Order: sequence, then structure tokens, then C-alpha cells
Amino acid sequence: MPLIQPVDLIAPQAAGPVHFVAVGGAGMSGIAAMYDAVGVPVSGCDQADSPVLDELRALDIDVCVGHDLSHLEGVRTVVVSTAIRDSNVELVEARRRGLRVWHRSAALGALMLGKNAVAVSGTHGKTTTSAMVACLMTDLGVDPSFVVGAPVTATGTSYHLGQGDVFVIEADESDGSFLQYPADISVVTNVEADHLDNWLTPENYAAGFLAFAERARAVVIGGDDPGARALVEPLRRAGVQVVVAGSDPDADVRIDGLRDDGGHASATLVTAQDAGPLALAVPGVHNVRNAAVAYAVGVLLGHGHEGERMRAALSAFTGTHRRFETVAEASGVRIVDDYAHHPTELRATLTAARDVVGDGRVVACFQPHLFTRTRDFADDFGQALALADEVVVLDVYPAREDPIPGVTGELVAVAAARRLPGHVRYVAGLDDAPATLAEMIQSGDLVLTLGAGNVTTVGPKLASMLGDR
Repeated sequence: MPLIQPVDLIAPQAAGPVHFVAVGGAGMSGIAAMYDAVGVPVSGCDQADSPVLDELRALDIDVCVGHDLSHLEGVRTVVVSTAIRDSNVELVEARRRGLRVWHRSAALGALMLGKNAVAVSGTHGKTTTSAMVACLMTDLGVDPSFVVGAPVTATGTSYHLGQGDVFVIEADESDGSFLQYPADISVVTNVEADHLDNWLTPENYAAGFLAFAERARAVVIGGDDPGARALVEPLRRAGVQVVVAGSDPDADVRIDGLRDDGGHASATLVTAQDAGPLALAVPGVHNVRNAAVAYAVGVLLGHGHEGERMRAALSAFTGTHRRFETVAEASGVRIVDDYAHHPTELRATLTAARDVVGDGRVVACFQPHLFTRTRDFADDFGQALALADEVVVLDVYPAREDPIPGVTGELVAVAAARRLPGHVRYVAGLDDAPATLAEMIQSGDLVLTLGAGNVTTVGPKLASMLGDR
């Protein structure tokens, strides 16, 4: 899959009517709804029906199941996601007819035109951080527009078309589409090698973040991450305003006394104008770092004089879907689902789980995501999973990729078992995971289902089994 190349943008109204292929995707449905809300004629299709399509139908958006050339009648712009292959019949026909074809990032970028736009990126934490910024601006009365990577717990939606001039988005680096967005303020939470199927080398990947950040008038950097911190001097030499949020004494937003006691993460945030405590409702010291970055965005947007109010808003943030989200509690066992799919994310989530569970055990059920990532990071995944007490590893969730010979989830299980002998099981079949976990767990355990695929189905099934038991 090649990296997405930026294109020239026009206002959404000038692009319509617009047809969205795979409109039921998490990243596409919200954009389609926002186009409809600004008066653009919208249609869409997906390969299968879903509750998301029902939600779009409730907005009187014309959505269909299946792909057919008739969907293109009267359309001027066709929007596709990275998941859509070049062989898709609607995409092939749109190109043959000379219709405008936009990646979803271009459709989103067009909505950002003329707004005070904030684009949040990073290898980890971009969904939580962009949601924190959106919720912070909402609590400050700005009524921002936002499109983030998962539904915000407080609102149940991943998008909102606000009346204010601030527009917050999560900017995906995996396919290079973060270079498309016309951002005034960019955020880089961290930079650590990933998505090498697209970027090929860690150096290319890091250079992509520099190109992303250079496009903005101001950039917030997660100062506790070496990869993000390496961007500071090149950006300053390029004349970009840089605000660093981190633990270093010279950070613009300094984090003091960082700690996580029993799943309650807290610190003191210090700036030249303000200093005060921050106590989060979400666990993990990594989330304090995310909150400090969000606070720095608030300062850049002109709210630095409202430090106490910003800290209160961040303290009230309750998370997003699939970020340490409690699925159920049954038979004395807490089941939590998390999107972690990179070794660093696993370490952060498992560390937070250890703080939450107290004297209980941490039981991790991990589904590797993508064959290439499994191949590249199998040993690192094993090392991270060894932070748990008991581990179940599933087979690879392929997503957009074709299989790679010899690459299965067993590579990760073997790597974990070297560090945690006798406490790691490889379960190739997803449907077998709930029963395997039910046999292992005991009262007081915290069970984590981890990954970016369909491992989400395991937790509810496990809870049902425990309830029956």
C-alpha cells in the first residue's frame, strides 16, 4: 500500500455531490455526516449492513449495502479509505469517468479549511490526546468541531460539527495522510518506529513526522519521548513555534510529581503563568503526558490564563472507546478492553493495569494486528506481555494485509513464554479464547483484551460465561 499523496483541497460545498465508499467505517461515517450537516448531497455504501449505516439512514443519508456502478450517478467526488483496494469496482469506474477521487483525509481536510485547526498525531496516544483537546475546548465553551479515532465516552460519538472556530482532528501517520491536513497547530505525542510496511525504515517514518509538523504555525511536542523531542531543534530552525510538554525543567508545560497510585494518575502542571494539580479519571502515567500536551494546546489557543479551569476539565475526562474501557465485572473479575497494538502501548496499558489491580493478577489476551507488525515486533511484543501474570496470545488479525508465510501469533507467544515460562498459551482460534480464559481466571483478576482487531468480541463472551458460572 503506497503512502497517500496530498492533493489540493476545495470547500466541501464545491465538491458535492459526494459518494463515500465504505461509509460504515469509523473514520468515514462521521465525515459523511458532517458533509451532510453542511448541506452537501451525500451518499455512501459498504459491503455489509451495520448499526453505523442505520445511524446514517436516520440522518436521511442515502446509504446502500454492496458496491454498484449505479451509486456514482450524479456524483462529482468519490471518497475512499486506505482499506479500499484499487480493484474496487466503484473506484475503478470513478477514475474511468474522471471523477474527483479523494482519500478520506482530503475530505476531512476540506472541512478544516478556514478553521483554527488542531491536528494531533504520534505513534501512540493520538486518539486519547485529540479527544482530550476536544473535550477541553468544549468545557471552555468553544464548541469545537472534532473528528477523533474512537467515540468519546462522555458523548458516545467520535465526531461533532460545532459552531466555534476550532477544529480538532486525529491525524493518522500510518499511511502518510497526516500530510494532507491544513493545521494551524500540530501535535506530536511521540515518534517510535511503526508502519514500516509503508514507511520502509524508521528514518523515513521520523522524517514524515517532521514534514507533518513543519506545515503548522505552532507545534506541541511530547517532551518525554526521545523521538518527538528530536523534532524540536529542526522545527525551531525552520521558524516554527514549538511548545514542549514534559518532565524536563525547561519544558514550557512542565510535569512535576508524576505518579499513578492505584490507577489514579496525577501530577502538577507548571507553566510561566500557572501551576496546579492535575488528577485524572483515567489510569496510567502516559495519560498524564497526554493531558499535559492537551493543556499546551489550550495555551496556544489563548486559554493559558484559565489554567485552573483547563486542569479541571482534563481531570473530568473519562476516556474514549477501547482505551482501558471496562467491559464487565463478573464473579469478582474485571474485564477491560484496550486498543493497544504496539509493544510500547502494551507496556503502558499493562503497567496501568498493575496499578489498578492491586494484589490481584493481570491476565492479558492479546491479538496481534497485521502480519508485518507481528514479523517486525514479535520479540518486543513478547517482552511487553511478560508484564502480565498470565497471557493468552491469539492469531494475527490481518486487516488489510495478505498472510506472510511463517508469521503467526505463535511467534509472539513463543517470545512471551521465554520471559514468562508456564504462563503463556497460544490459542489460534478467536472463538476458543473466552473458554480458555474462563478456565484460567480467578476472583480478583483483571482481564485485558488487547489489540486493534476483533478481539473486542472476547470480553463480552467471557463475561457471559462467568455470569453463568
